Order: sequence, then structure tokens, then C-alpha cells
Amino acid sequence: MGNKEEVFLPRRVFAGLAPSYFDLEKAKVAILPVPYESTTEWRGGTRHGSQAIIDASQYLELYDLELNREIYKVGIHTLPEVEPVMSSPKDMIDRVYQITRGLIQKEKFVVMLGGEHSLSLGAVQAFKETFSELSVLQLDAHADLRHKYLGTKYSQACVMRRIFELCPIVQVGVRSLSWEEKQFLNQHKMTPFYMSDLASSAVSAKQIAATLSENVYLTIDVDVFDPSIMPAVGTPEPGGMQWQQVLNLLRSVALHKHIVGFDLMEFCPQEGPASCAFLLAKLAYKLIGYAIPQDKR
Repeated sequence: MGNKEEVFLPRRVFAGLAPSYFDLEKAKVAILPVPYESTTEWRGGTRHGSQAIIDASQYLELYDLELNREIYKVGIHTLPEVEPVMSSPKDMIDRVYQITRGLIQKEKFVVMLGGEHSLSLGAVQAFKETFSELSVLQLDAHADLRHKYLGTKYSQACVMRRIFELCPIVQVGVRSLSWEEKQFLNQHKMTPFYMSDLASSAVSAKQIAATLSENVYLTIDVDVFDPSIMPAVGTPEPGGMQWQQVLNLLRSVALHKHIVGFDLMEFCPQEGPASCAFLLAKLAYKLIGYAIPQDKR
């Protein structure tokens, strides 16, 4: 048909990668955008988080100075946005589970971009079926250990309680929780790595990594960051982690354990500057690099 002028913009994909790098069969990494929110209670907008991260990722440098390589060469495919199911949070969690299970069966490294934190349960359910001795590392300002919240057991405020029913969890950066959650932690002899421990250097990244099992799923509620660099969240809490603290921890976990997948959740782009979306795009890209050495493609 000869050459024709292009009249359509290319589909927005993570890091703006060329078509040869977003073919699902060839790619090692599957980016799963899930624009869903239902159980958030204060500042809404997490349904816009995944697309904002993908849009900001267009401006990433594909060469990573720290790792001294172009991370994208492992192959990164961006899936279409998952259509929300609004009948109930549990139904949406089940949808995430089904999609994630299918991607794991295709041997993909799944990166979920949310969306509200309740969705992480669906991903963990799928990974738990596949990987033995799985533990979940949660970076979060909040414990998310309530049994039920606002009439549902599948609220974002209950997600780690449900995940704990499946496998061990390790919590980092927590600086706000309810009395019910504190009692639950005491009952089960669980001690999060509170933000106060990190701020006082009472615990190291290596010590945190040592508490995890061999296979680790990472769930990151982005309010773990201090609001000075990440104000764009639904429930900001003062006194959070800084960029380099988070990178040091994730790099240590990747060095000592097998990261099987991860998510970035609870990003509300309209509540902060564009730099927030870019920070998360860079975090996702670097974490892919930490988790997947180039020779494992």
C-alpha cells in the first residue's frame, strides 16, 4: 500500500518502548495497569495512578547509571488497562488473581500499577499458588491489618490481614495503625520495622532482608515515602522514607532473595506535582533492574 502518513499516536506503553520490546511473548516483564478504586475513604484518585506512571515513564533514561545497563533489554510489555469490576471489591480482586495467574503461567515477571491497595491480594493469591515459601514485603505508612473496614473484609485497610492468612508478611515503614491492629500484631508476635526504627538506624536493610523467605513478593503503598517527596497519596503520613532509603532496602532484598513480582499502589496523581509520577516510574524501572539481571532474560 506504500508509505502513508501516520495519523494515530502510538499506544502509551511503559518507557515508550519500541514495538519489538512490548510483544508479550518475547518480553520477560508484564506491566499490568489496574485503574480501580472503591474502598478508599479520604482523597480519591488512585484509579488514575497507573496511567500517570506510564505517561511519566516516557521521560525515563533507558540507561541506568547505578546498574550500568539498559534495563529495558530484558523485554517489557505493557498490557491494556484492566476493566474495573464494580460489583464488589472481592470480584475485582478475583479478576486481578485470574489475570496474574495467567501471566505467571506464561513465565512473566508481573508489575502491577494501581489502583487501590486491596488489589494486591489477588496478585499474592496467584503467586502463592506458584512459588513455595513465599513471603510478602510490604512498604507502607499503614499496617492495613484491620479485620473489616466500612463493611467489607476486602477494603484496602484490610489487605495485609487477608494476605497474612495466605503467607508470612514483613512490614516496613509503618507509622500509623489502629488499636485493633496493634493488638493483632501482639497476638501473633509480629513486630513491624516501624519508621522510627529506620529513622534511628536501629535496623539495616540486610537485617530486614534476612527476615524474608527465599521467594518474595513486594507490595509498595507509595505513602511509605515521606510526603515531602510523595504528597500524591490518599492518606499522607508525616515522617516517611526517603528515596535512597527505599532503594537501599530494595537492592538488598534483590541481592539476598528472589523477587517474584511487585506492585506500586495508592498513587493519587492529582494530589501532587508531576515529579511524583516520575519518581514512581523510575522506581518501577529500577526495581525491574534489581529483580531481573540481564543474563536471565
